[in-house]
Amino acid sequence: MIKIKKDVVVIGGGPAGLAAAAKVYDNGIKDVMLLERDFELGGILPQCIHNGFGLHHFGEELTGPEYSQRFENKVEERDIEVKLDTMVLDVTADKKVFAMNKDQGAMEIQAKAVILAMGCRERTAGAIGIPGTRPAGVLTAGTAQRFTNIEGYVPGKKVVILGSGDIGLIMARRMRLEGADVKAVCEILPYTGGLTRNVVQCLEDYDIPLMLNHTVTKIIGNDRLEAVEITEVDENMKPIPETSEIVEADTLLLSVGLIPENELSKKADVVLDDRTGGPIVNEGRETNIDGIFACGNVLHVHDLVDWVTEESEIAGEWTAKYVKGDYKRSEQKMNVKAGENVAYVIPQSIELDAEDRKRIPLYMRVDKPLQAVDIILYADGEKLYSFSEPFAKPGEMISVPLAQKTLDDLDEVSEIRVDIIEKEEE
Repeated sequence: MIKIKKDVVVIGGGPAGLAAAAKVYDNGIKDVMLLERDFELGGILPQCIHNGFGLHHFGEELTGPEYSQRFENKVEERDIEVKLDTMVLDVTADKKVFAMNKDQGAMEIQAKAVILAMGCRERTAGAIGIPGTRPAGVLTAGTAQRFTNIEGYVPGKKVVILGSGDIGLIMARRMRLEGADVKAVCEILPYTGGLTRNVVQCLEDYDIPLMLNHTVTKIIGNDRLEAVEITEVDENMKPIPETSEIVEADTLLLSVGLIPENELSKKADVVLDDRTGGPIVNEGRETNIDGIFACGNVLHVHDLVDWVTEESEIAGEWTAKYVKGDYKRSEQKMNVKAGENVAYVIPQSIELDAEDRKRIPLYMRVDKPLQAVDIILYADGEKLYSFSEPFAKPGEMISVPLAQKTLDDLDEVSEIRVDIIEKEEE
């Protein structure tokens, strides 16, 4: 086994890993290694050929490959060491990374700091337990996207999509553009799970039916999918049998949720948040394990890659400070709590030395759609400040900035809580 020493090891070469690695380098730590199990960098972005990326970060509209290429160029220009086709097998709490590839074989890499940027994976048919047979033609929306955009194969001609996550909405449009008959997008909840712009641009603009409060209750077919049974659900999300209808289809695409890839995190004894599925972190994106940081979809699932980049650059900056020894924890730790109608808040704590604090963005999602909301921050139960938004949706992440001046006034505070409530009608 080859033994290697590195200042920083970044696990994952998607948008999070690329941005974090470049930021570490730009903050004075040049001895960086980036490990990626695929044959190319970019993560999911190379197969996302639609536009809509980069509006926040670059101020212009890019496709997924274009957005990815900008960060691949950053890594290449900085001559950061990249190992492709490299599978990370284990990460320990003392920051040893065990990996393997066909060129070097087994490697033990001792790092001063590790950044976890493994991304997320799609929930499959087995995870949601749809009754019926197991024919060909049932696949995740991301797999269908890769077949269509990278491999050049259209997965079917008569398509039903289960779930209204962003990739499901985008693939509904993609299948229509490829000439497929998209029968419907079914969503078990009374609201969509994706961005409003994707509902409009991908479904409404192409007259693709959206069936809220509906789910697929049976898969029909032997060698190949022949049809699916679609059924309305009640307020408890239980199927209403008398509403069932059989819809002819040769393809069922699943867009039923994303799961942060934290198997390696668990091996390093990183504590996970049950609400996000990702690590519990402070504002520097450091986990409970000293010197192990996390960013991107491994931390919590994002709707925009621009937010992934912003968060990963935060992680990269603080990782560099940690390696340089410029990383100090304050004696006063502030826990950040999700209050009324808030599903989660990232980071879960603010604990770094006040001298190092800058503006800290709090990322959060609501747990149900709300109209005309007040977003209210409390410090130890006392109202800090509030602002209004016309709406809040679970599919659209909210970023609430904590300004440096505000932070300077919170030295004795032990808890910050965020509530998002609908305004009372006048």
